[in-house]
Amino acid sequence: MARTIGIGIQSFEKIIENNYFYMDKTKFIKEWWESGDDVTLITRPRRFGKTLNMSMTEQFFSIKYAGRGELFEGLSIWESEKYRKLQGTYPVIALSFADIKETNFTDTKEKIYQILQNLYIQHDFLLTEGFLKEGEEIFFRKVTSDISEVTASLALKSLSSYLERYYGKKVIILLDEYDTPMQEAYVNGYWEELVSFTRSMFNSTFKTNPHLDRAIMTGITRVSRESVFSDLNNLEVVTATSEKYADSFGFTEKEVFAALDEFGMSDKKLEVKSWYDGFTFGNCTDIYNPWSILNYLDKGKLDTYWANSSSNSLVGKLLRESGTDIKQDFEALISGQSIIAQIDEQIVYGELDGSAEGIFSLLLASGYLKVLQYSEYGDNEDVDELDYELCLTNREVRKMFRVMVKSWFRKSRKEYNGFIQALLEDDVKGMNFYINKVALATFSIFDAGNKPSESAEPERFYHGFVLGLLVELSDRYTVSSNRESGFGRYDVMMEPKGDDDAVILEFKVQDPEDEKDLSDTVRAALEQIEKKNYEATLVEKGIPREKIRKYGFAFCGKRVLIGAKI
Repeated sequence: MARTIGIGIQSFEKIIENNYFYMDKTKFIKEWWESGDDVTLITRPRRFGKTLNMSMTEQFFSIKYAGRGELFEGLSIWESEKYRKLQGTYPVIALSFADIKETNFTDTKEKIYQILQNLYIQHDFLLTEGFLKEGEEIFFRKVTSDISEVTASLALKSLSSYLERYYGKKVIILLDEYDTPMQEAYVNGYWEELVSFTRSMFNSTFKTNPHLDRAIMTGITRVSRESVFSDLNNLEVVTATSEKYADSFGFTEKEVFAALDEFGMSDKKLEVKSWYDGFTFGNCTDIYNPWSILNYLDKGKLDTYWANSSSNSLVGKLLRESGTDIKQDFEALISGQSIIAQIDEQIVYGELDGSAEGIFSLLLASGYLKVLQYSEYGDNEDVDELDYELCLTNREVRKMFRVMVKSWFRKSRKEYNGFIQALLEDDVKGMNFYINKVALATFSIFDAGNKPSESAEPERFYHGFVLGLLVELSDRYTVSSNRESGFGRYDVMMEPKGDDDAVILEFKVQDPEDEKDLSDTVRAALEQIEKKNYEATLVEKGIPREKIRKYGFAFCGKRVLIGAKI
């Protein structure tokens, strides 16, 4: 009989005690312990079992769980007598930043202070037994939700000291989702303040802490060493491309297929693979995200479970505000193609704006992209930088991004659908009517920085609009932009997959010095299509010239005028 699926349960103890479905990942404990690393940072996408593995690790080592070996009976770690003796023998400090999603620095600090206060409350037996010295007791009582930044930065180091002396053993510290507040700080504009505070806390906790045996931090991204890890030369970083713990987070294909057999879904293996396979960690391919698999086993329905399980606000912000080249790459990704990019897994949040390397590195770390292959680039033999061939991870991720792009046009959905219909029907009057309504409603969401929409770089809107076209018409057209054809590069080309007409779109911003009004700009756009012979690619593919429609789009701020080649 198939076990019960417990959705969203992150307590190892609760899963085992209730005999809920569990994929044995206890091998991670042995691998980590035998690595001997002082401080380990493991980055994996959200919903990949980081929190559950941290709970498992805490409950294996923590003195609080001494004598609870039954939790691990029947699991791989319990096969070793050495590890059976190790269970429940260490003081463990476990905390999580997963819920710190505040919009300002003051509230973020208060949330961190509350977490520290709760840790001290959990260990208030140190007070009741009169174990602490006078100065230590004063410090202990100062750790409340109203402490100073200095006290907060020393709180974990001081607690480590008390616990080492009490138990006669150095402590293990487990910090889950360390970078959640950092992502929120970047999105909400208090990054520099948080970095300064976090750097001080991490230095005292993980670098200058003589009471620490070893530690694990988990997160989605590897924040740059210069930001928060400048003094941590004892940090072992395990990213998506690392070999360590490659199959410890996420489900392998063997594990997924065994689960489908258990639940009587053996005939669904190919469907499940087409939707959810595609993650790669190190050299371990065919990794599945656990959240989607568990939900599928529970509900028996293919859906975007993982992709819709939490906010994608940072990803959406970066893509909306990105430049033309990044939007073109993103168009290719959504249409199922791969791109070539340079990747730096050390995320520098302050450099994400406009940085293709930073944005695609974040998408890779977040699980939305996967590496197909990589190779060295450059002519210098000493260059150790790499070109990465990247594509969207799987069908679920592709669908998520299609939905995201559609949401950018949600406020003007009726007008947007009207424009699409008018375009398909070659109704220029209707196209003009609807496109102006769409532009008024959506232009501002593609505006980067603090500039007013009318003066923002127009291409940010135009190529965002192209993404909308791609999402809506991908079943009927292959949409491409800024590709070579004839004697130049067209703005947008829509190549039909069936009997529809082909379409070429050329965008032009009005130049008041040369063009008195928008109609002159439209004329210039149409003349460019002809002069540059943009239709050459379509004609070479056998599309008759009479089946190729050409439109010039003239823009001035939020005003748009469309004209057609007659």
